[in-house]
Amino acid sequence: MEFLRPATWDEALAAKAEYPTALPISGGTDVMVEMNFDVHRPSAILDLNRITELTEWSIDNEVVRLGASVPYTRIINELSEPLPGLALAAHTVGSPQIRNRGGVGGNLGGASPAGDAHPALLAAGRDVFVEAASVRGTRMIAIDDFYVGVKRNSLEQDELIRAVHIPVADGPQQFSKIGTRNAMVIAVCAFGFALHPKSGTVGTGIGSAAPTPRRAVQAEEYLQGVLAERGLWESGELLGAEVIREFGELVKAAASPIDDVRGTADYRRHSLAVMARRTLTWTWNDYSKQIRSAA
Repeated sequence: MEFLRPATWDEALAAKAEYPTALPISGGTDVMVEMNFDVHRPSAILDLNRITELTEWSIDNEVVRLGASVPYTRIINELSEPLPGLALAAHTVGSPQIRNRGGVGGNLGGASPAGDAHPALLAAGRDVFVEAASVRGTRMIAIDDFYVGVKRNSLEQDELIRAVHIPVADGPQQFSKIGTRNAMVIAVCAFGFALHPKSGTVGTGIGSAAPTPRRAVQAEEYLQGVLAERGLWESGELLGAEVIREFGELVKAAASPIDDVRGTADYRRHSLAVMARRTLTWTWNDYSKQIRSAA
């Protein structure tokens, strides 16, 4: 097995071009587990830990550019205000040791449907982009186009994830996850939700309940229609039990889960409906308080 340890981003891209099957590693929280259990034996390892720019983030024009290797702990501590949904999801990742090492780039690279970052990224809106680079140049991949199959993404073999571009939150966001225990657990299912009052839209993200992370598109369209037709964005009045229930049912219908060792398909569908109702209630209550305080 080759071990490649570039010191700069350009060296990393050159190494990936020369060894396209090389497996990038930064946090290593998933890669090392698979290697230790002999699930995956790559021909080469591409160690990105010396490339400091991958651990940096910035905000420009109300968009966070999040380096691929910014640890979850820093997302929690430094970005809970501009990226509240992602920060909440980061809280549920593994243990403190894993949160100190792992980052969103690794979650995206693995593209597991159970990855905790995915529902929050989808819910953050359709203007979330993955910045992918190679010696041929840089391209921006819309988050909706990034996931193409079970643990498969749309990266070319010579590309590396450099950063993720996420709009700064303009409304409340939430994340909910169910596991077989309270910590150090892979999600049985997960759900991300966000209100986007500036655009009059809402965002959803379903995790671990389909071959890929996905949106509940019909649920989004239904809720957006209700909010617009009833003038609720302006009034902040209560949604009503029927709206909340219908939203949960539409989220449930958007899933395509399977039975596995962590849970049954029926349990996942039921759980998603419950999480959707709860996250909608929490975020709308927060939004209503903001509207009343501004009045």
